[in-house]
Amino acid sequence: MSFSGKDFQHQYHGDARMALARSPLALESRPLHWQIAAVFFGTVALAVASQISVPMVPVPVTMQTFAVMTLGALYGWKLGALTVLAWLGEAMLGAPVLSGGAGGPAPFVGPTAGYLAAFPICAALTGWLAERGWNGRRPLLALAAMGIGHVLCLTLGAAWLTVLFGFETAIATGVAPFLVGLALKSALGAVVLRQIAQMSGKRAE
Repeated sequence: MSFSGKDFQHQYHGDARMALARSPLALESRPLHWQIAAVFFGTVALAVASQISVPMVPVPVTMQTFAVMTLGALYGWKLGALTVLAWLGEAMLGAPVLSGGAGGPAPFVGPTAGYLAAFPICAALTGWLAERGWNGRRPLLALAAMGIGHVLCLTLGAAWLTVLFGFETAIATGVAPFLVGLALKSALGAVVLRQIAQMSGKRAE
């Protein structure tokens, strides 16, 4: 059986594409009990991040978006979105896992509803991008992925605030106060992804 240079090149690029279409932690290839444990850990991390907040009206500044984007990028789009949905499900059932220990249905119809609805979408987006190379192996792309996820979250959150309070109020209270945090949390997320990529690379050597 012959193996030409073209065959080798085709296989190399195919393997590279498969490697890129995989989350940094490769959880999608792990056994089911690993994935269940990852979802549980992720919901705990999201609950803890939600308690790190700066009170503001009508929406507080929290580390929720950092945790959402980072989990999505690490877990991949499917498991990342599922983890965020599980966390939101806990909140809907009354568990005090949202900002300020909030839980129950009220946050899902109040000013924060747009952001909460955006979270699983943003986790899926950053996970999808990470699976295609926008991760810690390419720090600038990781930073861009984090930024895009945060911008999408602000956009969807502001859209709901516009319904409740009008466009000008939505921008003034639901977007502008979060822009500095957007940049800082995106940079922090990219650093975390870079560190994990470097640790994974050392283990593979």
